[in-house]
Amino acid sequence: MKLILLSDIPDLGHRGDVVEVADGYARNYLLPRKHAIKATEGAVAQAEALRRARVEAERKKKDEAERVATQLVGTRVVIAAQAGDEGRLYGSIGAGDVVEGIKKFTGVELDRKVVEITEPIKAIGLHEVTIRLHPEVQFPVTIDVIPAG
Repeated sequence: MKLILLSDIPDLGHRGDVVEVADGYARNYLLPRKHAIKATEGAVAQAEALRRARVEAERKKKDEAERVATQLVGTRVVIAAQAGDEGRLYGSIGAGDVVEGIKKFTGVELDRKVVEITEPIKAIGLHEVTIRLHPEVQFPVTIDVIPAG
């Protein structure tokens, strides 16, 4: 059965795609849950418009991510934290602290979810974190942790 997807379905397609599926899958799962509609002539034209809008929105997201990336690449962010005599922090630096530091130093607001810290930052010194703004746009930012006060 030929259907137009109304939402993204893993391993099948994205919103607006025209797909061919088994009749039972369409009748018992996709159609009752409003994940798809039957592909009529008018609906196919509407689906094409949905697909174009999705592609355009994705392009805009990527362009915005690249713009922010060019602004932040090579940036060194200084974060002050309470530390003991040996340079060990009393806590650790997390994604929220990194986002706050980036906003303070560059004025760029990021979501905590885009910051990838491979291992907890628990010591004074330079550390590198990855910022992933888009599946195709990721870059490192250097974090300089200094003792507070």
